[in-house]
Amino acid sequence: MALLAGCSSYKQNLMFRPPENFAGKKTTEADATVKNYLIQVNDYLKLQVYSNKGERIIDPEGALSVDKQTGGQNQERVEPTYLVTIDGTVKFPMIGSVALGGMTIREAEQKLQAEFDNYYKQCYVQLSFSNKRVVVLGSPGGQVIPLMNENVRLIEVIAMSKGIGNDGKAHNVRLIRGEDVYLIDLSTLDGIKSANMIIQPGDIVYVEPTRRPFTEGARDLSPIFSILLSLTTVIVIYILRSN
Repeated sequence: MALLAGCSSYKQNLMFRPPENFAGKKTTEADATVKNYLIQVNDYLKLQVYSNKGERIIDPEGALSVDKQTGGQNQERVEPTYLVTIDGTVKFPMIGSVALGGMTIREAEQKLQAEFDNYYKQCYVQLSFSNKRVVVLGSPGGQVIPLMNENVRLIEVIAMSKGIGNDGKAHNVRLIRGEDVYLIDLSTLDGIKSANMIIQPGDIVYVEPTRRPFTEGARDLSPIFSILLSLTTVIVIYILRSN
């Protein structure tokens, strides 16, 4: 009876279980279309500004090389990040608050370049995201995968989370995006079409783990078995000594 009770509880750590006969949302060609991320509220941005059309990046006079040959005496510089506030604006040094919400990185760079041109001669602006990420749960373990590039695909995220091992169900992968849930089967070649979809920041990827009812039930009940074995041993020893 105890073993049956243990076996009945082995599903307690399963997540995102869909209701019966749930089909999920189908992936479309639009889900695989390459597009740029838009700057949104609560994003963090990294900013670099150079003068003379980015001359410092090209380094024509070897200034950067000289810095690297100092023997590493200078501590690594921590790049500041800038928060996109609730009204879609970002506060930068010198130019103050600038409305960037809803723009692509390229559009924002052009706008910031125009602002910094008031202070630098022919400035060159580099802007990037610092907190775009996707969450992977289930068989690969709990991981937060940073999206270093735009247009990262589902199959890349799974690979970055060490793939699907022997304890994962390749035919039962769920991608949760807001209120939409995609059920994806990666056990077939046809499933690669679904895995080709573009990941969006904030997505949750769940790979359902393979369950082993008897093994997991026995493991959960092992403390009880250990106590019963100890009590049985004590009783047997007591009986033998009494005789």
